[in-house]
Amino acid sequence: MLAITNVVGSSASRMADYTIYTRAGPEISVAATKSFIAQLMVLYWLVMSYSSVDARRLADLLMELRQLPEKVQRVLGSKDIIKKHASYLAKCDDVFFIGRGINLPVALEGVLKLKEVAYIHAEGCAAGELKHGSFALLSRETPVIAIVAGDNTYEAILANIREVKARGAPVIALVEEGDGTISELADFVITVPKVDAVFSPVVNTVVLQLLAYYAAKERGCPIDTPRNLAKSVTVE
Repeated sequence: MLAITNVVGSSASRMADYTIYTRAGPEISVAATKSFIAQLMVLYWLVMSYSSVDARRLADLLMELRQLPEKVQRVLGSKDIIKKHASYLAKCDDVFFIGRGINLPVALEGVLKLKEVAYIHAEGCAAGELKHGSFALLSRETPVIAIVAGDNTYEAILANIREVKARGAPVIALVEEGDGTISELADFVITVPKVDAVFSPVVNTVVLQLLAYYAAKERGCPIDTPRNLAKSVTVE
């Protein structure tokens, strides 16, 4: 068994046969952010180390991987725009997140962080499954955050956004810079640096974590120590 952990000597590392330490430094806040991103990066390195893609494609991916810190820094530099949208979310009681493909887990990470630190009820689902249950809850008071990636899921999530808009729910879309189509559909747009679709979860995750952070600040929540939560779970 292989464990990926940030803490030397943790329970996971003692139980595992092999351990990869992310060495991201202490995570003081209960809500994990940098350790989440660090673990994601380790998974990318593992996948590429054993990948069977051709050499040229692998070289392109490695180049993109090395450029990710600069791309993430650009996301951090757009905090004023993110803060504006977070101020809107801070006034909401319910928020929905939708994503497709590899960005579905990213949507769920956004849900988790918004609930943990801003105390806002949130639900996440695969965009294609929105019609099963969650659709009945959509209204003008329930914004939907749609994660749009420039991959083979693009056209499908466009259709999902149109369906959401037809029900009157406001849409906040995360899209790559230079995308002119989404701005005509969504009520609000947050642009992220253009990256290979494989790495879109990295920049999108940072945006969603910042949205939760600024929404929590707006609501006056204790961001580092959310109520009822502990840094580690010690019982099943």
